[in-house]
Amino acid sequence: MYDTTPRDIPVHQAIARAVRHHGIDVMFGLMGDANLFLADHFVRGCNGRFVPAAHEGSAVLMALAYAQVTGAPGIATVTHGPALTNCMTALTEGVRGQIPVVLLAGDTPVANPRHLQGIDQRAVVLATGAGFEQLRAPDTAARDVARAIWRARVERRPVVLNMPADFMWAETPYAPHALTVFETRSYVPEGDALDQAIGMIASARRPVILAGGGAVHARDRILRLAERLEAPVATTLRAKGLFRGHPHDLDIFGTLSTPAAYDVIGKSDCIVAFGAGLHDFTTDRGKLTAGKRLVQVDTDPTAMGRSVHPDAALVADAGLTADNFVHWLDEAEIAPSGFTPELDPATLRTHVPGRKSTSHVSYVAALDRLERVLPQDRVLVTDGGRFMTEVWCRISVRDPQSFVVTAHFGSIGLGLPEAIGAGIAAPDRPVVLFSGDGGFMMGGLGEFNTAVRLKQDLVVILCNDAAYGAEHIQFLDRKMDPSLTEFDWPTFADVAISLGGQGVLVTDDAGLDAALDAIATRDRPLLIELRLDPNDVPRMRI
Repeated sequence: MYDTTPRDIPVHQAIARAVRHHGIDVMFGLMGDANLFLADHFVRGCNGRFVPAAHEGSAVLMALAYAQVTGAPGIATVTHGPALTNCMTALTEGVRGQIPVVLLAGDTPVANPRHLQGIDQRAVVLATGAGFEQLRAPDTAARDVARAIWRARVERRPVVLNMPADFMWAETPYAPHALTVFETRSYVPEGDALDQAIGMIASARRPVILAGGGAVHARDRILRLAERLEAPVATTLRAKGLFRGHPHDLDIFGTLSTPAAYDVIGKSDCIVAFGAGLHDFTTDRGKLTAGKRLVQVDTDPTAMGRSVHPDAALVADAGLTADNFVHWLDEAEIAPSGFTPELDPATLRTHVPGRKSTSHVSYVAALDRLERVLPQDRVLVTDGGRFMTEVWCRISVRDPQSFVVTAHFGSIGLGLPEAIGAGIAAPDRPVVLFSGDGGFMMGGLGEFNTAVRLKQDLVVILCNDAAYGAEHIQFLDRKMDPSLTEFDWPTFADVAISLGGQGVLVTDDAGLDAALDAIATRDRPLLIELRLDPNDVPRMRI
Protein backbone atom coordinates (compact mmCIF):
# COMPACT_ATOMS: atom_id res chain seq x y z
CA MET A 1 0.00 0.00 0.00
CA TYR A 2 1.24 3.49 -0.76
CA ASP A 3 2.20 5.96 1.98
CA THR A 4 -0.70 8.14 3.23
CA THR A 5 1.11 9.83 6.11
CA PRO A 6 0.00 13.51 6.31
CA ARG A 7 2.93 15.85 5.58
CA ASP A 8 4.07 18.45 3.10
CA ILE A 9 4.92 16.84 -0.23
CA PRO A 10 5.58 18.11 -3.78
CA VAL A 11 2.49 18.81 -5.89
CA HIS A 12 3.31 16.07 -8.41
CA GLN A 13 3.17 13.55 -5.56
CA ALA A 14 -0.07 15.03 -4.25
CA ILE A 15 -1.70 14.64 -7.66
CA ALA A 16 -0.53 11.03 -8.00
CA ARG A 17 -1.78 10.20 -4.51
CA ALA A 18 -5.11 11.90 -5.15
CA VAL A 19 -5.66 9.78 -8.27
CA ARG A 20 -4.71 6.62 -6.40
CA HIS A 21 -7.00 7.58 -3.50
CA HIS A 22 -9.95 7.28 -5.88
CA GLY A 23 -9.18 3.60 -6.41
CA ILE A 24 -7.56 4.17 -9.80
CA ASP A 25 -4.49 2.00 -10.30
CA VAL A 26 -3.83 2.40 -14.06
CA MET A 27 -2.68 5.56 -15.80
CA PHE A 28 -2.08 5.85 -19.57
CA GLY A 29 0.23 8.49 -20.90
CA LEU A 30 3.25 9.91 -22.60
CA MET A 31 5.78 11.70 -20.43
CA GLY A 32 7.10 15.22 -20.89
CA ASP A 33 8.66 17.83 -18.65
CA ALA A 34 5.33 18.82 -17.04
CA ASN A 35 4.16 15.33 -16.05
CA LEU A 36 7.12 12.96 -15.85
CA PHE A 37 7.52 13.18 -12.08
CA LEU A 38 3.78 12.70 -11.58
CA ALA A 39 3.89 9.47 -13.62
CA ASP A 40 7.00 8.30 -11.78
CA HIS A 41 5.46 8.81 -8.33
CA PHE A 42 2.21 7.12 -9.38
CA VAL A 43 4.27 3.99 -10.06
CA ARG A 44 7.00 4.11 -7.40
CA GLY A 45 5.18 5.87 -4.61
CA CYS A 46 1.59 4.73 -5.11
CA ASN A 47 1.96 1.18 -6.49
CA GLY A 48 0.08 2.20 -9.63
CA ARG A 49 0.68 1.12 -13.22
CA PHE A 50 1.77 3.52 -15.93
CA VAL A 51 1.07 2.40 -19.52
CA PRO A 52 3.27 4.40 -21.93
CA ALA A 53 1.84 5.20 -25.36
CA ALA A 54 3.74 6.13 -28.52
CA HIS A 55 1.46 9.12 -29.22
CA GLU A 56 -0.39 11.44 -26.84
CA GLY A 57 -3.75 10.93 -28.53
CA SER A 58 -3.29 7.19 -28.11
CA ALA A 59 -3.02 7.61 -24.34
CA VAL A 60 -6.44 9.24 -24.22
CA LEU A 61 -7.90 6.57 -26.52
CA MET A 62 -6.53 3.82 -24.28
CA ALA A 63 -8.18 5.48 -21.31
CA LEU A 64 -11.48 5.72 -23.22
CA ALA A 65 -11.54 1.99 -23.93
CA TYR A 66 -10.48 1.21 -20.36
CA ALA A 67 -13.44 3.22 -19.08
CA GLN A 68 -15.88 1.52 -21.45
CA VAL A 69 -14.81 -2.00 -20.50
CA THR A 70 -14.42 -1.49 -16.74
CA GLY A 71 -17.13 1.09 -16.08
CA ALA A 72 -14.61 3.12 -14.04
CA PRO A 73 -13.15 6.48 -15.10
CA GLY A 74 -10.07 6.26 -17.29
CA ILE A 75 -6.99 8.34 -16.46
CA ALA A 76 -4.41 9.64 -18.93
CA THR A 77 -1.62 12.16 -18.72
CA VAL A 78 0.35 14.23 -21.26
CA THR A 79 2.52 17.30 -21.14
CA HIS A 80 1.73 20.72 -22.62
CA GLY A 81 1.33 22.47 -25.98
CA PRO A 82 1.60 20.07 -28.93
CA ALA A 83 1.04 17.14 -26.58
CA LEU A 84 -2.41 18.49 -25.78
CA THR A 85 -3.27 19.45 -29.35
CA ASN A 86 -2.40 15.87 -30.34
CA CYS A 87 -5.28 14.76 -28.08
CA MET A 88 -8.06 16.80 -29.69
CA THR A 89 -9.56 14.02 -31.84
CA ALA A 90 -9.43 11.56 -28.95
CA LEU A 91 -11.08 14.01 -26.58
CA THR A 92 -13.84 14.70 -29.10
CA GLU A 93 -14.37 10.95 -29.54
CA GLY A 94 -14.82 10.67 -25.77
CA VAL A 95 -17.24 13.59 -25.64
CA ARG A 96 -19.39 12.15 -28.44
CA GLY A 97 -19.31 8.75 -26.79
CA GLN A 98 -20.14 10.15 -23.31
CA ILE A 99 -17.14 8.38 -21.79
CA PRO A 100 -15.77 9.49 -18.39
CA VAL A 101 -12.02 10.13 -18.62
CA VAL A 102 -9.70 12.55 -16.83
CA LEU A 103 -6.71 13.85 -18.73
CA LEU A 104 -3.97 15.26 -16.50
CA ALA A 105 -2.43 17.77 -18.89
CA GLY A 106 0.67 19.72 -18.06
CA ASP A 107 0.77 23.41 -18.90
CA THR A 108 3.69 25.72 -19.49
CA PRO A 109 5.00 27.59 -16.43
CA VAL A 110 2.88 30.49 -15.27
CA ALA A 111 6.10 32.44 -14.75
CA ASN A 112 7.05 32.10 -18.45
CA PRO A 113 4.26 33.53 -20.62
CA ARG A 114 6.48 33.39 -23.74
CA HIS A 115 7.25 29.68 -23.48
CA LEU A 116 7.82 28.05 -26.88
CA GLN A 117 4.96 25.56 -26.32
CA GLY A 118 2.58 28.00 -24.68
CA ILE A 119 -1.00 28.13 -26.05
CA ASP A 120 -4.43 28.83 -24.63
CA GLN A 121 -5.04 25.30 -23.39
CA ARG A 122 -8.51 26.11 -22.08
CA ALA A 123 -9.60 27.14 -25.58
CA VAL A 124 -8.14 23.96 -27.08
CA VAL A 125 -10.00 21.76 -24.62
CA LEU A 126 -13.32 23.57 -24.86
CA ALA A 127 -13.22 23.32 -28.66
CA THR A 128 -13.48 19.51 -28.31
CA GLY A 129 -16.49 19.70 -25.99
CA ALA A 130 -14.51 18.29 -23.05
CA GLY A 131 -14.63 19.82 -19.59
CA PHE A 132 -11.78 21.98 -18.29
CA GLU A 133 -10.51 22.21 -14.72
CA GLN A 134 -7.62 24.40 -13.65
CA LEU A 135 -5.16 23.37 -10.95
CA ARG A 136 -5.67 26.58 -9.04
CA ALA A 137 -2.77 26.54 -6.61
CA PRO A 138 -0.36 24.02 -5.08
CA ASP A 139 -2.49 23.73 -1.95
CA THR A 140 -5.65 22.79 -3.92
CA ALA A 141 -4.11 19.87 -5.86
CA ALA A 142 -6.01 17.02 -4.16
CA ARG A 143 -9.32 18.91 -4.31
CA ASP A 144 -8.81 19.81 -7.98
CA VAL A 145 -8.13 16.16 -8.87
CA ALA A 146 -11.25 15.12 -6.95
CA ARG A 147 -13.38 17.66 -8.78
CA ALA A 148 -12.07 16.60 -12.20
CA ILE A 149 -12.86 12.95 -11.49
CA TRP A 150 -16.28 13.86 -10.08
CA ARG A 151 -17.11 15.96 -13.14
CA ALA A 152 -16.04 13.22 -15.55
CA ARG A 153 -18.34 10.74 -13.83
CA VAL A 154 -21.33 13.04 -13.46
CA GLU A 155 -21.06 14.75 -16.86
CA ARG A 156 -20.15 11.52 -18.71
CA ARG A 157 -17.39 13.10 -20.75
CA PRO A 158 -13.62 13.69 -20.65
CA VAL A 159 -12.40 16.40 -18.31
CA VAL A 160 -8.93 17.93 -18.60
CA LEU A 161 -7.11 18.99 -15.43
CA ASN A 162 -4.66 21.72 -16.47
CA MET A 163 -1.44 21.59 -14.38
CA PRO A 164 1.18 24.38 -14.65
CA ALA A 165 4.67 22.88 -14.77
CA ASP A 166 6.10 25.30 -12.20
CA PHE A 167 3.65 24.03 -9.55
CA MET A 168 5.00 20.48 -9.66
CA TRP A 169 7.84 20.81 -7.14
CA ALA A 170 6.08 23.26 -4.84
CA GLU A 171 5.53 21.82 -1.36
CA THR A 172 1.91 21.41 -0.21
CA PRO A 173 0.15 19.74 2.72
CA TYR A 174 -1.68 16.64 1.47
CA ALA A 175 -4.95 15.22 2.72
CA PRO A 176 -7.13 12.73 0.82
CA HIS A 177 -10.19 14.30 -0.76
CA ALA A 178 -13.10 12.82 -2.73
CA LEU A 179 -16.52 13.95 -3.88
CA THR A 180 -19.46 11.58 -3.69
CA VAL A 181 -21.32 10.82 -6.91
CA PHE A 182 -24.95 10.39 -5.95
CA GLU A 183 -26.57 7.51 -7.85
CA THR A 184 -30.09 8.95 -7.79
CA ARG A 185 -32.42 7.18 -10.19
CA SER A 186 -34.82 9.25 -12.24
CA TYR A 187 -38.40 8.91 -11.07
CA VAL A 188 -41.17 7.09 -12.92
CA PRO A 189 -43.44 9.92 -14.10
CA GLU A 190 -47.11 10.08 -13.40
CA GLY A 191 -49.93 11.84 -15.20
CA ASP A 192 -50.75 12.21 -18.88
CA ALA A 193 -47.37 11.14 -20.34
CA LEU A 194 -47.41 7.85 -18.46
CA ASP A 195 -51.07 7.20 -19.26
CA GLN A 196 -50.46 7.89 -22.94
CA ALA A 197 -47.44 5.58 -23.04
CA ILE A 198 -49.28 2.72 -21.35
CA GLY A 199 -52.25 3.20 -23.66
CA MET A 200 -50.05 2.99 -26.74
CA ILE A 201 -48.25 -0.09 -25.48
CA ALA A 202 -51.46 -1.84 -24.37
CA SER A 203 -53.14 -1.30 -27.74
CA ALA A 204 -50.15 -2.37 -29.84
CA ARG A 205 -50.53 -5.56 -31.85
CA ARG A 206 -46.93 -5.69 -33.11
CA PRO A 207 -44.72 -3.95 -30.53
CA VAL A 208 -40.91 -3.92 -30.69
CA ILE A 209 -38.64 -3.00 -27.78
CA LEU A 210 -35.41 -1.13 -28.45
CA ALA A 211 -32.63 -0.71 -25.87
CA GLY A 212 -29.64 1.59 -26.13
CA GLY A 213 -26.54 2.32 -24.09
CA GLY A 214 -28.61 4.11 -21.46
CA ALA A 215 -30.55 0.93 -20.68
CA VAL A 216 -27.77 -1.67 -20.35
CA HIS A 217 -28.27 -1.88 -16.57
CA ALA A 218 -31.96 -2.78 -17.05
CA ARG A 219 -31.58 -5.84 -19.30
CA ASP A 220 -33.57 -8.33 -17.23
CA ARG A 221 -36.40 -5.90 -16.47
CA ILE A 222 -36.74 -4.93 -20.12
CA LEU A 223 -36.85 -8.60 -21.10
CA ARG A 224 -39.59 -9.16 -18.54
CA LEU A 225 -41.63 -6.44 -20.25
CA ALA A 226 -40.87 -7.89 -23.69
CA GLU A 227 -42.04 -11.34 -22.66
CA ARG A 228 -45.17 -9.87 -21.05
CA LEU A 229 -45.97 -8.10 -24.32
CA GLU A 230 -44.72 -10.89 -26.61
CA ALA A 231 -42.51 -8.30 -28.30
CA PRO A 232 -39.16 -8.91 -30.02
CA VAL A 233 -36.15 -6.99 -28.70
CA ALA A 234 -33.39 -5.10 -30.47
CA THR A 235 -30.50 -2.81 -29.55
CA THR A 236 -28.66 0.17 -30.86
CA LEU A 237 -25.07 -0.41 -31.98
CA ARG A 238 -23.75 0.77 -28.63
CA ALA A 239 -25.78 -1.85 -26.72
CA LYS A 240 -24.86 -4.69 -29.11
CA GLY A 241 -25.00 -8.06 -27.38
CA LEU A 242 -27.37 -6.97 -24.60
CA PHE A 243 -30.03 -9.57 -25.46
CA ARG A 244 -27.71 -12.23 -26.86
CA GLY A 245 -29.22 -15.69 -26.53
CA HIS A 246 -32.83 -14.53 -26.34
CA PRO A 247 -34.92 -16.33 -29.01
CA HIS A 248 -36.50 -13.11 -30.28
CA ASP A 249 -33.39 -10.94 -30.29
CA LEU A 250 -33.30 -8.94 -33.53
CA ASP A 251 -29.73 -7.80 -32.73
CA ILE A 252 -29.00 -4.29 -34.10
CA PHE A 253 -31.98 -2.08 -34.95
CA GLY A 254 -31.86 -0.02 -38.13
CA THR A 255 -29.63 0.06 -41.19
CA LEU A 256 -27.48 -2.73 -39.66
CA SER A 257 -30.42 -5.12 -39.19
CA THR A 258 -30.67 -8.45 -40.96
CA PRO A 259 -33.25 -8.53 -43.78
CA ALA A 260 -35.66 -10.55 -41.58
CA ALA A 261 -35.21 -8.22 -38.59
CA TYR A 262 -35.68 -5.14 -40.77
CA ASP A 263 -38.92 -6.64 -42.07
CA VAL A 264 -40.14 -7.32 -38.51
CA ILE A 265 -39.37 -3.75 -37.47
CA GLY A 266 -41.07 -2.43 -40.59
CA LYS A 267 -44.26 -4.35 -39.77
CA SER A 268 -44.35 -3.17 -36.14
CA ASP A 269 -46.93 -0.65 -34.97
CA CYS A 270 -45.28 0.53 -31.74
CA ILE A 271 -41.63 1.01 -30.75
CA VAL A 272 -40.75 1.30 -27.06
CA ALA A 273 -37.22 2.78 -26.85
CA PHE A 274 -35.23 2.70 -23.60
CA GLY A 275 -32.04 4.79 -23.37
CA ALA A 276 -31.60 4.77 -27.13
CA GLY A 277 -30.34 7.52 -29.41
CA LEU A 278 -32.86 7.54 -32.25
CA HIS A 279 -30.47 8.94 -34.83
CA ASP A 280 -30.64 8.48 -38.60
CA PHE A 281 -28.83 5.14 -38.66
CA THR A 282 -31.03 3.61 -35.98
CA THR A 283 -34.26 4.79 -37.62
CA ASP A 284 -32.98 4.52 -41.22
CA ARG A 285 -33.57 8.26 -41.56
CA GLY A 286 -37.03 7.97 -40.08
CA LYS A 287 -38.26 5.14 -42.31
CA LEU A 288 -38.49 2.65 -39.42
CA THR A 289 -40.48 4.97 -37.15
CA ALA A 290 -42.83 6.43 -39.74
CA GLY A 291 -46.48 5.49 -39.14
CA LYS A 292 -45.73 3.90 -35.76
CA ARG A 293 -46.38 4.96 -32.18
CA LEU A 294 -43.06 5.79 -30.51
CA VAL A 295 -42.57 5.71 -26.75
CA GLN A 296 -39.19 7.07 -25.65
CA VAL A 297 -37.76 6.55 -22.16
CA ASP A 298 -34.48 8.24 -21.23
CA THR A 299 -32.88 9.85 -18.19
CA ASP A 300 -31.65 12.72 -20.35
CA PRO A 301 -34.47 15.15 -21.19
CA THR A 302 -32.42 16.63 -24.04
CA ALA A 303 -32.48 13.23 -25.79
CA MET A 304 -36.23 13.49 -26.30
CA GLY A 305 -37.10 14.32 -29.89
CA ARG A 306 -33.49 15.05 -30.81
CA SER A 307 -33.92 13.19 -34.11
CA VAL A 308 -37.41 11.68 -34.17
CA HIS A 309 -40.27 13.19 -32.19
CA PRO A 310 -41.85 10.60 -29.85
CA ASP A 311 -45.58 10.22 -29.26
CA ALA A 312 -44.88 9.78 -25.53
CA ALA A 313 -41.69 10.87 -23.74
CA LEU A 314 -40.81 9.76 -20.22
CA VAL A 315 -37.76 11.19 -18.44
CA ALA A 316 -37.17 8.16 -16.27
CA ASP A 317 -34.96 5.20 -15.42
CA ALA A 318 -35.30 2.33 -17.91
CA GLY A 319 -35.61 -0.45 -15.35
CA LEU A 320 -38.09 1.32 -13.10
CA THR A 321 -40.22 2.29 -16.08
CA ALA A 322 -40.22 -1.24 -17.52
CA ASP A 323 -41.40 -2.52 -14.12
CA ASN A 324 -44.06 0.15 -14.05
CA PHE A 325 -45.34 -0.79 -17.51
CA VAL A 326 -45.61 -4.46 -16.50
CA HIS A 327 -47.49 -3.51 -13.32
CA TRP A 328 -50.15 -1.50 -15.16
CA LEU A 329 -50.49 -4.06 -17.96
CA ASP A 330 -51.18 -6.69 -15.30
CA GLU A 331 -53.53 -4.43 -13.39
CA ALA A 332 -55.57 -3.79 -16.53
CA GLU A 333 -55.38 -7.48 -17.54
CA ILE A 334 -54.06 -6.58 -20.99
CA ALA A 335 -53.51 -9.66 -23.14
CA PRO A 336 -50.10 -10.25 -24.80
CA SER A 337 -49.78 -8.97 -28.35
CA GLY A 338 -49.21 -12.34 -30.00
CA PHE A 339 -46.42 -10.86 -32.14
CA THR A 340 -43.46 -13.11 -31.23
CA PRO A 341 -45.38 -16.38 -31.81
CA GLU A 342 -45.67 -15.27 -35.45
CA LEU A 343 -41.88 -14.99 -35.86
CA ASP A 344 -39.29 -17.60 -36.85
CA PRO A 345 -36.30 -17.19 -34.48
CA ALA A 346 -34.06 -19.12 -36.88
CA THR A 347 -34.24 -16.36 -39.49
CA LEU A 348 -34.06 -13.22 -37.35
CA ARG A 349 -30.27 -12.93 -37.21
CA THR A 350 -29.33 -14.39 -40.61
CA HIS A 351 -27.44 -12.00 -42.86
CA VAL A 352 -27.11 -12.21 -46.61
CA PRO A 353 -24.17 -14.48 -47.57
CA GLY A 354 -21.20 -12.92 -49.31
CA ARG A 355 -19.94 -13.49 -52.84
CA LYS A 356 -16.90 -15.61 -53.62
CA SER A 357 -13.81 -13.99 -55.11
CA THR A 358 -11.32 -15.62 -57.45
CA SER A 359 -8.49 -13.12 -57.08
CA HIS A 360 -8.80 -11.74 -53.54
CA VAL A 361 -10.17 -12.72 -50.15
CA SER A 362 -13.97 -12.94 -50.04
CA TYR A 363 -14.57 -10.43 -47.25
CA VAL A 364 -18.01 -11.44 -45.96
CA ALA A 365 -17.22 -15.14 -46.19
CA ALA A 366 -14.01 -14.52 -44.24
CA LEU A 367 -15.96 -12.69 -41.53
CA ASP A 368 -18.36 -15.62 -41.19
CA ARG A 369 -15.44 -18.02 -40.74
CA LEU A 370 -13.72 -15.69 -38.27
CA GLU A 371 -16.92 -15.49 -36.23
CA ARG A 372 -16.70 -19.24 -35.69
CA VAL A 373 -12.95 -19.39 -34.97
CA LEU A 374 -12.17 -16.25 -32.93
CA PRO A 375 -12.11 -16.75 -29.13
CA GLN A 376 -15.64 -16.65 -27.76
CA ASP A 377 -14.67 -14.66 -24.66
CA ARG A 378 -13.21 -11.89 -26.79
CA VAL A 379 -13.46 -8.15 -26.39
CA LEU A 380 -14.25 -6.77 -29.83
CA VAL A 381 -12.83 -3.41 -30.92
CA THR A 382 -13.49 -1.81 -34.29
CA ASP A 383 -11.77 1.06 -36.05
CA GLY A 384 -13.66 3.37 -38.41
CA GLY A 385 -14.11 2.95 -42.13
CA ARG A 386 -16.22 1.12 -44.67
CA PHE A 387 -15.22 -2.37 -43.52
CA MET A 388 -16.72 -1.96 -40.08
CA THR A 389 -20.45 -2.14 -40.73
CA GLU A 390 -20.22 -5.78 -41.79
CA VAL A 391 -18.10 -6.51 -38.71
CA TRP A 392 -20.73 -4.95 -36.47
CA CYS A 393 -23.36 -7.16 -38.06
CA ARG A 394 -21.49 -10.46 -38.31
CA ILE A 395 -19.02 -10.62 -35.40
CA SER A 396 -20.80 -11.20 -32.10
CA VAL A 397 -20.03 -10.07 -28.55
CA ARG A 398 -21.26 -11.57 -25.31
CA ASP A 399 -22.42 -8.25 -23.85
CA PRO A 400 -22.14 -4.48 -24.48
CA GLN A 401 -19.11 -4.16 -22.17
CA SER A 402 -17.26 -6.51 -24.53
CA PHE A 403 -17.69 -4.17 -27.50
CA VAL A 404 -15.66 -1.02 -28.08
CA VAL A 405 -16.68 0.99 -31.12
CA THR A 406 -14.56 3.99 -32.10
CA ALA A 407 -17.04 5.63 -34.47
CA HIS A 408 -18.50 8.36 -32.25
CA PHE A 409 -16.65 11.09 -34.17
CA GLY A 410 -16.44 9.34 -37.55
CA SER A 411 -12.65 9.12 -37.44
CA ILE A 412 -10.41 6.30 -38.59
CA GLY A 413 -7.14 5.35 -36.89
CA LEU A 414 -8.46 5.12 -33.32
CA GLY A 415 -8.84 1.35 -33.09
CA LEU A 416 -5.44 0.01 -32.07
CA PRO A 417 -4.92 2.38 -29.12
CA GLU A 418 -8.40 1.54 -27.86
CA ALA A 419 -7.69 -2.17 -28.30
CA ILE A 420 -4.66 -1.74 -26.04
CA GLY A 421 -6.78 0.04 -23.44
CA ALA A 422 -9.38 -2.73 -23.61
CA GLY A 423 -6.64 -5.30 -23.08
CA ILE A 424 -5.42 -3.50 -19.95
CA ALA A 425 -9.02 -3.37 -18.69
CA ALA A 426 -9.61 -7.09 -19.31
CA PRO A 427 -6.17 -8.72 -18.98
CA ASP A 428 -7.52 -12.27 -18.88
CA ARG A 429 -9.47 -11.98 -22.13
CA PRO A 430 -8.27 -11.80 -25.74
CA VAL A 431 -8.93 -8.59 -27.66
CA VAL A 432 -9.88 -8.72 -31.33
CA LEU A 433 -9.46 -5.56 -33.42
CA PHE A 434 -10.80 -5.03 -36.93
CA SER A 435 -9.09 -2.21 -38.80
CA GLY A 436 -8.75 -0.96 -42.34
CA ASP A 437 -5.43 -0.32 -44.05
CA GLY A 438 -5.79 3.47 -43.93
CA GLY A 439 -6.78 3.46 -40.27
CA PHE A 440 -3.91 1.17 -39.35
CA MET A 441 -1.37 3.38 -41.13
CA MET A 442 -2.83 6.44 -39.44
CA GLY A 443 -3.08 5.25 -35.86
CA GLY A 444 -2.10 1.59 -35.57
CA LEU A 445 1.41 1.33 -36.90
CA GLY A 446 3.02 3.21 -34.04
CA GLU A 447 1.06 1.44 -31.32
CA PHE A 448 1.29 -2.19 -32.53
CA ASN A 449 4.71 -2.34 -30.92
CA THR A 450 3.15 -0.99 -27.72
CA ALA A 451 0.91 -4.07 -27.65
CA VAL A 452 4.02 -6.21 -28.23
CA ARG A 453 5.89 -4.51 -25.38
CA LEU A 454 2.90 -5.06 -23.10
CA LYS A 455 2.72 -8.75 -24.16
CA GLN A 456 -0.98 -8.42 -24.89
CA ASP A 457 -3.26 -11.14 -26.23
CA LEU A 458 -4.33 -9.20 -29.30
CA VAL A 459 -5.58 -10.36 -32.70
CA VAL A 460 -5.71 -7.67 -35.39
CA ILE A 461 -7.75 -8.42 -38.50
CA LEU A 462 -6.48 -5.90 -41.03
CA CYS A 463 -8.76 -5.40 -44.03
CA ASN A 464 -6.44 -4.18 -46.78
CA ASP A 465 -7.96 -3.03 -50.06
CA ALA A 466 -4.93 -0.78 -50.75
CA ALA A 467 -7.19 2.25 -50.90
CA TYR A 468 -9.29 4.70 -48.99
CA GLY A 469 -12.29 2.58 -49.84
CA ALA A 470 -15.26 4.84 -49.12
CA GLU A 471 -13.75 7.54 -51.31
CA HIS A 472 -12.74 4.96 -53.94
CA ILE A 473 -16.37 3.92 -54.35
CA GLN A 474 -17.53 7.53 -54.66
CA PHE A 475 -15.19 8.06 -57.59
CA LEU A 476 -16.42 4.88 -59.24
CA ASP A 477 -20.05 5.84 -58.70
CA ARG A 478 -19.43 9.03 -60.70
CA LYS A 479 -17.44 7.14 -63.34
CA MET A 480 -14.29 8.99 -62.35
CA ASP A 481 -10.72 7.76 -62.02
CA PRO A 482 -10.23 6.47 -58.40
CA SER A 483 -6.43 6.27 -58.56
CA LEU A 484 -5.90 9.12 -56.09
CA THR A 485 -7.49 6.93 -53.42
CA GLU A 486 -5.17 3.97 -54.06
CA PHE A 487 -1.97 3.25 -52.12
CA ASP A 488 0.97 0.91 -52.48
CA TRP A 489 1.23 -0.01 -48.81
CA PRO A 490 3.91 -2.30 -47.37
CA THR A 491 2.93 -5.87 -46.51
CA PHE A 492 1.42 -5.31 -43.09
CA ALA A 493 1.99 -8.91 -42.01
CA ASP A 494 5.74 -8.36 -42.49
CA VAL A 495 5.57 -5.05 -40.63
CA ALA A 496 3.87 -6.80 -37.69
CA ILE A 497 6.72 -9.32 -37.55
CA SER A 498 9.33 -6.55 -37.67
CA LEU A 499 7.59 -4.85 -34.74
CA GLY A 500 7.86 -8.01 -32.64
CA GLY A 501 4.50 -9.63 -33.30
CA GLN A 502 3.19 -12.34 -35.57
CA GLY A 503 1.90 -11.69 -39.07
CA VAL A 504 -0.02 -13.76 -41.62
CA LEU A 505 -0.79 -12.55 -45.14
CA VAL A 506 -3.97 -13.90 -46.75
CA THR A 507 -4.28 -13.20 -50.47
CA ASP A 508 -7.14 -15.54 -51.41
CA ASP A 509 -9.78 -17.76 -49.88
CA ALA A 510 -7.51 -20.80 -49.96
CA GLY A 511 -4.93 -19.04 -47.79
CA LEU A 512 -7.36 -18.28 -44.99
CA ASP A 513 -6.84 -21.65 -43.29
CA ALA A 514 -3.30 -20.78 -42.20
CA ALA A 515 -4.51 -17.54 -40.64
CA LEU A 516 -7.24 -19.33 -38.71
CA ASP A 517 -4.68 -21.86 -37.46
CA ALA A 518 -2.46 -18.98 -36.31
CA ILE A 519 -5.27 -17.68 -34.10
CA ALA A 520 -5.24 -20.96 -32.17
CA THR A 521 -1.44 -21.02 -31.75
CA ARG A 522 -0.73 -17.31 -31.16
CA ASP A 523 1.74 -16.40 -28.40
CA ARG A 524 2.08 -12.66 -29.04
CA PRO A 525 0.07 -9.94 -30.83
CA LEU A 526 -1.06 -11.40 -34.13
CA LEU A 527 -1.92 -9.46 -37.29
CA ILE A 528 -3.88 -11.16 -40.07
CA GLU A 529 -3.80 -9.17 -43.28
CA LEU A 530 -6.74 -9.83 -45.60
CA ARG A 531 -6.05 -8.66 -49.17
CA LEU A 532 -9.35 -7.38 -50.52
CA ASP A 533 -10.58 -6.07 -53.85
CA PRO A 534 -11.39 -2.34 -53.49
CA ASN A 535 -14.06 -2.73 -56.16
CA ASP A 536 -15.84 -5.61 -54.45
CA VAL A 537 -16.26 -4.79 -50.77
CA PRO A 538 -19.79 -4.38 -49.33
CA ARG A 539 -20.84 -0.77 -49.04
CA MET A 540 -21.20 0.88 -45.67
CA ARG A 541 -24.67 0.17 -44.28
CA ILE A 542 -25.14 3.55 -42.64
